[in-house]
Amino acid sequence: MVSNPVHGLPLLPGTSFKDSTKTAFHRSQTLGYRNGYAIVRRPTVGIGGDRLQFNQLSQAVLDELASKAPVLTYGQPKQAPPADFIPAHVAFDKKVLKFDAYFQEDVPMSTEEQYRIRQVNIYYYLEDDSMSVIEPVVENSGIPQGKLIKRQRLAKNDRGDHYHWKDLNRGINITIYGKTFRVVDCDQFTQVFLESQGIELNPPEKMALDPYTELRKQPLRKYVTPSDFDQLKQFLTFDKQVLRFYAIWDDTDSMYGECRTYIIHYYLMDDTVEIREVHERNDGRDPFPLLMNRQRMPKVLVENAKNFPQCVLEISDQEVLEWYTAKDFIVGKSLTVLGRTFFIYDCDPFTRRYYKEKFGITDLPRIDVNKQEPPPVKQELPPYNGFGLVEDSAQNCFALIPKAPKKDVIKMLVNDNKVLRYLAALESPIPEDKDRRFVFSYFLATDMISIFEPPVRNSGIIGGKYLGRTKVVKPYSTVDNPIYYGPSDFFIGAVIEVFGHRFIILDTDEYVLKYMESNAAQYSPEALASVQKHVRKLEAPASESESKQTEKDPGVQELEALIDTVQNQLKDHSCKDNIREAFQIYDKEASGYVDRDMFFKICESLNVPVDDSLVKEVTCKRLLLPAFTFSNPVWIPLCGL
Repeated sequence: MVSNPVHGLPLLPGTSFKDSTKTAFHRSQTLGYRNGYAIVRRPTVGIGGDRLQFNQLSQAVLDELASKAPVLTYGQPKQAPPADFIPAHVAFDKKVLKFDAYFQEDVPMSTEEQYRIRQVNIYYYLEDDSMSVIEPVVENSGIPQGKLIKRQRLAKNDRGDHYHWKDLNRGINITIYGKTFRVVDCDQFTQVFLESQGIELNPPEKMALDPYTELRKQPLRKYVTPSDFDQLKQFLTFDKQVLRFYAIWDDTDSMYGECRTYIIHYYLMDDTVEIREVHERNDGRDPFPLLMNRQRMPKVLVENAKNFPQCVLEISDQEVLEWYTAKDFIVGKSLTVLGRTFFIYDCDPFTRRYYKEKFGITDLPRIDVNKQEPPPVKQELPPYNGFGLVEDSAQNCFALIPKAPKKDVIKMLVNDNKVLRYLAALESPIPEDKDRRFVFSYFLATDMISIFEPPVRNSGIIGGKYLGRTKVVKPYSTVDNPIYYGPSDFFIGAVIEVFGHRFIILDTDEYVLKYMESNAAQYSPEALASVQKHVRKLEAPASESESKQTEKDPGVQELEALIDTVQNQLKDHSCKDNIREAFQIYDKEASGYVDRDMFFKICESLNVPVDDSLVKEVTCKRLLLPAFTFSNPVWIPLCGL
């Protein structure tokens, strides 16, 4: 290789020579890589490291020399012809300046955004100084986009001046049709053009972003999934698997509280809980099926979440330290949900199998939560005051407006006008009471007793009604549970105590004997034996009584003769049935006697011819005879019945 010539010698043949001491002939590296791109570098040294001969002039001097025209030594050069005229629409054809800008638009009726940033491109056409504003179309933006301002010359002020490319720069605001656009940057061609025209450009700015658009780009919810948990696997494994628990909410401690039953559903697929109400027919409540909608239930909240507005916002994972899981629902334990304490007393068979397989709990028996009703409070009646019957007095304690006790209507209809009569004597230490006789009338329809004492002349005791119709309580019965005398208590030889007075039954009429014979099951063997004994006594002296019939008392014979006379007068009378009914109506005590005035009043109303002297004589004879001489009442033989 020929080395460089000696300094000062021209580079001509014969003036150069080889350097015999030189051993390195490699060329310098001119190709390099930066950030993965190939870059060509100019060599600083020649082959073998020799210094390269290059021009030491600056770029400005080189540019000046390049543009300097040669000047002739003698005389002026010939004037160059003028340049050809080129119109602007040809010189600046398809040359467009592009600026990046944005404007802010208010959003008055929206709770999610107050304003909106809209990015646009401003184009300046150099051929005719026209401008256009175009907004890039964003898919599904919901905003009319595209060409906002069509191509035209835009007014700059009120004087009619128009925008020129000299008025455009980076980092300025321009107002077009009332909208202010902020120019932030421009493309490379625009920058070169403006700088070539001597305009100093401002530094570029960062394009403003729309906050709502950036918010929409973010995911709706960020999940932090543990490495050992797969939510999709849980959904696929436990889909349609629900734990069912039966619980109660006992609110009886509060005013008007009650114990209500609920069904709690725990969904294994997403660990949500649902509480349903159990409605019964005619329970008086609106049929709302759900007490709590299906959702996750927080168990432990963070300290700062105590004042969290739960009634407005939903609780998220940031406010909850621990959620309710399946292990928190155990039969026999209580849990608090939404301020209510529920007691779980039972679950379904699927839940029992799940707890046995998952947690190893095999003993989940049903707990009886039915409260035993307290025994009813015994209603105590006040002491009997002695007025009326016990049943009548007790009605004042059952209602504010007392009602009459219910009567056995069927019994009253079946036993209407059925009366059992007995002859009784008063058991008394007073000698005057030994000869007193009383007629007991027992009314089967109402179970009432009336006592009549036949008047005895010159006895010193006024006869007549001794006791009106009433129920008589047995002496050994209590006031709360009174036991009244019944037909089975009346038999010959029985002792009847009536309000402290003791009576002994001496005789009965024929109807009583027939009634006892037809209803022998109601009477005790002692009562039936006493009646049989009495009947035998009556049948034994029957023959003796017939033989001694002629030896009757003269008074009795005269009374029977007078009664026969009256019967002969009334024998052929047509209204004898009406006479019997009339006397039964007015003889309310069924004693067999009526007043003399009442007797004549009844006969007069029925047009019965009766001799006043005969009736007067019969009445006098009847009063002189001992009581109960005849088995029939007095008015019966008088009427011929």
